[in-house]
Amino acid sequence: MDKILYFECLSGISGDMTIGALLDLGADVEEFKNELGKLNLNGYHLHINKKSKNGIFGTKFDVILDSDHIHDHDHTHDHDHTHDHDHTHDHNHSHSHDRDYGMIKELILTSELNENVKDISIKIFDEVAKAEAKIHNTTMEAVHFHEVGAIDSIVDIVGVAILVDMLGINEIYASPLHVGTGFVKCDHGKIPVPAPATLEILRGIPVYSKGIRSELVTPTGAAIIKVLAKDFIDRPEMVIDTIGYGIATKDLEIANLLRVNLAKKKRKIKSGC
Repeated sequence: MDKILYFECLSGISGDMTIGALLDLGADVEEFKNELGKLNLNGYHLHINKKSKNGIFGTKFDVILDSDHIHDHDHTHDHDHTHDHDHTHDHNHSHSHDRDYGMIKELILTSELNENVKDISIKIFDEVAKAEAKIHNTTMEAVHFHEVGAIDSIVDIVGVAILVDMLGINEIYASPLHVGTGFVKCDHGKIPVPAPATLEILRGIPVYSKGIRSELVTPTGAAIIKVLAKDFIDRPEMVIDTIGYGIATKDLEIANLLRVNLAKKKRKIKSGC
């Protein structure tokens, strides 16, 4: 039987929530870390812990930077933080530790990761870069990722690609996306939720808001699910094997988590002649 994944994005989606949910399905943590180690990327370590939201336990995944310039707050771009919007900036700015889109692509392509992981990773980064280029009226090649954002984004995006490959998934589906509302702070001041880059990525995808004033879908989360999901539908007919929960940081009026169902597609039984 085909292995399928169904993403329930009832509280949105972000990169760290996706990795948390996929690890929570039972993927081998050490194998995951070993695969991530194939990237020539330093300056961070991972926190993977069991946490709960509204009494539901799942896996919380955080990328912690080793650098001296870390502030006191949490440096994951969880979907209730605004770091995703600090990840990219107009090409007119200059920072000594930025990574441009080409550098990130090269980092992935020259790694020892397998071709499937590379392919998924590049497709996801393409979506982010395309959206940022459109919003900032520039080219994909000119899009820069701040050092903090670059490490977060690379680990989240490549990490998701690794886990999808490890789990041997044949097809992926997702629910319509709950995007939230309100405003968030970024380099350029307060911007609306969904963020412009997020909304650009989500063109053609069914979205809704229930009035929760929080950023529920990040640009990284939007790009991940756009590339992975074959379709955005209500729960399909399937036989569920395992359920994984990716836990977010912020407490909302709804359980702030991503639920992923690992299932088998029900085969149609052919009748005999």
